[in-house]
Amino acid sequence: MTYTRTLSVTTDLDRYLAQIRQYPLLTQEEELRLARKWRDEGDVNAAHTLVTSNLRFVVKVASEYGGYGARILDLIQEGSIGLMQAVKRFDPDKGYRLISYSVFWIRSYIHNFLMSTTRMIRVGTSRAHRKLFFKLRQYTSRLIASTGISADEALDAAAEEFGVTRNEAQEMSAHLGIPDASLDAPAGATGLSLAEVMPSPEKNQEDLLADMEAEAELSARLHEALTHLDPREQSIIAQRYLSESPKQLKEIGDQMGVSKQRVAQLEKRAMAKLQQQLSDLAA
Repeated sequence: MTYTRTLSVTTDLDRYLAQIRQYPLLTQEEELRLARKWRDEGDVNAAHTLVTSNLRFVVKVASEYGGYGARILDLIQEGSIGLMQAVKRFDPDKGYRLISYSVFWIRSYIHNFLMSTTRMIRVGTSRAHRKLFFKLRQYTSRLIASTGISADEALDAAAEEFGVTRNEAQEMSAHLGIPDASLDAPAGATGLSLAEVMPSPEKNQEDLLADMEAEAELSARLHEALTHLDPREQSIIAQRYLSESPKQLKEIGDQMGVSKQRVAQLEKRAMAKLQQQLSDLAA
């Protein structure tokens, strides 16, 4: 039964990958033209092409979220919805590629799916709960291995560390399938203790997902902060820091008809505004 289901999923995935490989990738010029047609004219065909040409990127992002019980095709579907939202909101005149803008939306929809699906967890969707979801397993394992405390004590420490109640941490632990075992309890037929078989504390899936969560949140804050800049400041920041091929001050100055010193002044002012906005958003 399990083998048949796995084979079916694999076949479905192979079929889907073969399908999206038929969609050509876009050059930056093609992407700009289509994005403007969608934004200015509401051209649905242009939007469809923008989505389909980036579906391979959705698969790449979705594949980073293995190990949490969700089917890869479900993750791809959620990520694709995120991509559609990105296309809907994308401004082609900000200076960065759609793929750079869409990563936040793709990951955000995948995160929300992982947090809300009945197979996973329903103990809250606050920032603290998301962090707990992605880091609890690794945090308690490391704490037990390094201090020798019991699993219950590690759970108490985790609740305090992540800003949730003891009951919330315990419920999360149960949903994640974290065993209630102490450091010295035998680990399977070998008779070795958990301390002797605990994996080395290198970055694992929980850490990677938590890092992605933080990265997505930072990306959202950055895009929100950019809206507080005037068009000229936005253009400078986009061309200097968000473009795949960052431009020199003189290049931007020639484009705008001002000196490179003036561009430097505008850049400094824009960076100060961004710093203030990011600080306000984090407060």
